[in-house]
Amino acid sequence: MGKIITTFSDGSKLEYDKGAFDEWCVYLTRPNVTRYAPKDFQYFQRLANYGAKYGFDILYNDYVEIYNLTTKEIEETVLEKIKEITNKYGEDALNVAIDFTIIYMGMIAEENKKGTKLGKRIKRLGIYQVLKEQMHYNKAANFSKGKKWRELNDICLSKGF
Repeated sequence: MGKIITTFSDGSKLEYDKGAFDEWCVYLTRPNVTRYAPKDFQYFQRLANYGAKYGFDILYNDYVEIYNLTTKEIEETVLEKIKEITNKYGEDALNVAIDFTIIYMGMIAEENKKGTKLGKRIKRLGIYQVLKEQMHYNKAANFSKGKKWRELNDICLSKGF
């Protein structure tokens, strides 16, 4: 077992544990679901669905609010802010909160990666592509693979982050 970061009202848990690359792998355990490490394409797909239902700009702006609060450290105030922000998503509030928390933890992991040049901006690029450009979630999840950091940096800068 890793370090549990937060537990949700339905008993779902998010934690960091050892992954393929480092100690910053995010794991999700849901009631009656075995612990697993969510992949970008999985939560990108869910974000695309929530965007279609609630408005892509609304979801993106809520994500940016979390992005702007993200540092190298887990902060209880941000975990609480995520739950507060996601209350407006009605029947999907819990699942949006879980996905935003997975993304928040992923951004912290990116910020803590040794030698990172892009940090949390790499996650923002994928989310921007899914929610602002409506790029297919699989394409967005794989977009940065094999690209040099300078090319990705230029793309991020061209989008304003």
